[in-house]
Formats: sequence, C-alpha cells, structure tokens
Amino acid sequence: MSLYVYAITGTSHPLRLDDLKGVGLRSDVRAVRSGSLCAVVSDAPDEVSVARRDLEAHQAVQERLWGDGASLPLSFGFVAGDEDAVRAVLDQGADQFAQRLAELTDREEFNVKGVQDEDTVLRDIVEESERVRELNEATRTGGGTYEERLELGQLLAQEVQNRQDLLAGQVVAALRPLAVAESLSPASQQYFVNASYLVDRERAEEFTRACRELSDGLPEGVEVRVGGPLPPYSFA
Repeated sequence: MSLYVYAITGTSHPLRLDDLKGVGLRSDVRAVRSGSLCAVVSDAPDEVSVARRDLEAHQAVQERLWGDGASLPLSFGFVAGDEDAVRAVLDQGADQFAQRLAELTDREEFNVKGVQDEDTVLRDIVEESERVRELNEATRTGGGTYEERLELGQLLAQEVQNRQDLLAGQVVAALRPLAVAESLSPASQQYFVNASYLVDRERAEEFTRACRELSDGLPEGVEVRVGGPLPPYSFA
C-alpha cells in the first residue's frame, strides 16, 4: 500500500505518534526505520485532496515532531509507493539527511512579512513630490492628456517600488544578524518583504522582539508581521 510521508527524523527522536491520525484515511501514524533515520508515515488514500482536515492532520504531525526534536518536514502531499521505497530514499540520502538534521537541531523558523498600506503610501508620494501633485491635479476626475496620465502612473509605480525596496532592505539588514540562515521570496503587491529565517532557539525571543521594535519604528502605514516558531519547511 502507498504511504503518505510527513517528515524524516533520527532514530533517537521520541516519535510520540500513538494518538495521531494520518491524512485521508485517518490511519495510525508510524515510523519506517532504516539505519539511523526514520520516515514518519501513514497509509495514503488513493487521492490526496487539499481538504482542511487533511491540512490540519499534516500540520499536527509536523508540530508534534518538531516540538520533540529536530525533523525534516515534507510539504503537504508527498506519497511513496511502499515501505521499501521509503527505505530506499532514506538510504540514498542518509548522509545529507543526517547533516540537515544536525544543522536544524535547536533551531526554529520564523516567517516575516512586510505590509504597506497602499492609500497611505500614495498619499505620502503626492504630498512629497511636486510633479506628482501637478499631474494628480491635472488628471483628477478624468481630465488631463493621455501623456499626463501615463506619466503619473509611471511615477507612482516607480516611487512605490523605490520605497518598498528601501523598506525591505531595512528589514532584512536588521534581522539578518539574528538568524543563522534566511530564505527570501520575491516581493509581491501584497508584501514588500516575505522572508523566512532560521533562528537558534535560544535567540527566538530576541528575534521576535526585534521584529516588534522594527515594526514600531517604521513609517505610518507600514507593518512587519512575524509568524512562528514554525517547523523549518524553508530550510529542510
């Protein structure tokens, strides 16, 4: 029977799995062992659907494992053919898995997102740029020429981008010294910075405090949100 795979751990991990139920079939969660490694699995359904209760079951296993020791969490939906296939993967990647487990021991992931209120930043740009004010007045209520409307849009977009780049640089520069690794995702319309940080557990409180202080010191309409501690998906 195919197996749903949650994570890889060392055999020294406590593996407190008795009360956990797996994704899909709600079968018992168990460990498949090979050498010094374990894969945490359950029987897999014929099709894995992205249902809320399955996502919650997946996350419950990850949180239990990570709360008790280092693990390499797999993303939702990973299925292997059978136990032999799982052991083959463990054997093939044994050295790499062991190294990553050692690197993640006593460390936690935090996700940091930077949010900027669009209305606030646009208001600030209009107030601070004489040319933008002129164009804004000229094109208000549908007036102005096509060239003026085009220039206004280009100026606003460029200035928003410049400010987001500056803010992102400030956030990353402030948090990077507190982490042992970082993973930066591309900025988006929603977030001017979206980054994951791997932090020594003993510095977790310092890291979250730095995020709060950073957010408090940013301009009006700008906020830094921190999530975690989390299983280290971004670094496994």
